[in-house]
Amino acid sequence: MEKNIIYLDNNATTKVDEKVLEKMMPFFCERYGNPSSMHSFGGNVSKDIAVAREQIADFLGAENPYEITFTGCGTESANIAIKGALEINKNKKHIITTKVEHPCVLNTYKWLEKRGYTVSYLNVNSEGELLVDELKDLVTQDTALVSIMWANNETGVVFDVERASQIIKSINPQTFFFVDGVQAAGKIPMNVQKANIDMLGISGHKFHSPKGIGALYVRKGILLPPLILGGHQEKGLRPGTENVTGIIGMGEASQLAKNALVDENTRVKSLRDELEKGIVKQVFNARINCSKAPRVPNTTNISFEYIEGELMLLHFADAGICASSGSACTSGSLEPSHVLKAMGIPFTCLHGSIRFSLSRFTTKEEIDYALKTIPPIIEKINGYSPYQKELRELKELRNF
Repeated sequence: MEKNIIYLDNNATTKVDEKVLEKMMPFFCERYGNPSSMHSFGGNVSKDIAVAREQIADFLGAENPYEITFTGCGTESANIAIKGALEINKNKKHIITTKVEHPCVLNTYKWLEKRGYTVSYLNVNSEGELLVDELKDLVTQDTALVSIMWANNETGVVFDVERASQIIKSINPQTFFFVDGVQAAGKIPMNVQKANIDMLGISGHKFHSPKGIGALYVRKGILLPPLILGGHQEKGLRPGTENVTGIIGMGEASQLAKNALVDENTRVKSLRDELEKGIVKQVFNARINCSKAPRVPNTTNISFEYIEGELMLLHFADAGICASSGSACTSGSLEPSHVLKAMGIPFTCLHGSIRFSLSRFTTKEEIDYALKTIPPIIEKINGYSPYQKELRELKELRNF
C-alpha cells in the first residue's frame, strides 16, 4: 500500500480488521471443508457458520438466528428481498421507495416499472430528511412493498424507519417493508424487531469484514422464493456453497462493530465534526450539506461551490487523501448526485460535492493532515474556475 494514505472513503469500503482476518485464517488452509459434507471435517464447519449466524442476529436485534440468510452483498440482499416479496404479493402492482435510494434499489424499481408496476417515490427536504408522512397518502391496499434505506450512503442522513413501519402497517399490514441497512450497520444501533422491519440487507465490507459477503434478515413467517435455483444451502433461499471465510469474518466483524458503537458515536463523530468545522473555517466556498439532520457519525457531505468534484478528487489523491463524489456505485458517472438533486441543492454546488467518510481506524493525525492539505488545494482549484466573479462575490459575502 502507498505511504501516507489518508483514507476518508469508508462508505465505499473499509479495511478488514486484523482481528477479523485472524478469525478467518484457519478456514482457508486448515479447516477448508465444505459445510454440506457428510464427513466431520466439512460438517463441523457448519457449526462455525451457525455461530456467525447468531452473531449477525444479535447485531441486528433479530429474534432468531434462522432469520438470517448469508448472501454475497447488499445488492444481492436487496434483489432477493424486493423480487421475492413481489412474487408473494404478485397480484399487487403498487410499490414505494424514496428518491434517494442506493442504485441497487432504484435500478431494481426502474426495472419493475418497465414490467407493469406503479412506483411512488418519497421526497426528502433540503436537509436530506425523509418526508416519511407522505406514506399516509401513498400506501393503499394495492401496495405490495415499501423499500426505504436506514441511512443514506451519500449524506449519512438517518431515516426514521420505525415511524415508516408504523404508518405502513397501520394502513396495510400485508404490505412488506424492506430496509437497506448497509450504511447504518456498525454506525448506529439497529433493532429490526423494535423497528418492525420485515426484511433488511447489510454488507460486511462496510464494517471491516471482507468484500463479497452480505446478509439478509427475513422476519419469521415470511417465505421468500429464491432469486436463483440450486441446492439446499441457506434454506434454499441462497443456494450455492457457502462463502465460509466471509461468513466467519462478517460474524466476527459484527460483534467488533457492536462493541465499538460508543466510540463510533463519540470519538469518530468528534473527528468528523472537527473536519467539517476546519474546512468551513478555512474555505470560503465550502458548505456542509445536511448539517442539521440526524446523521450517522462518520459521514459528511461538503459542497465546494463553483468548482468540479472530479478535479478536487484528483488533487486530493495526489496528496494522499481518498474521498468520493458520491456512492461507489455512481462515482464513475458525470451526472450530478441524484440525492443532492432531490434535496434541491443549488446547481452551483451539485458538481462540487465531496463525501468524506471516516471509520474507527481514522486518527486525529489524519484529520489534522486533511485540514492542513485540503484548503490550499481548494484555493488553487478556485483559481482555475471560470466563475471568478461569482467566487469574489461569495468571498465578500462570507467575510473572508
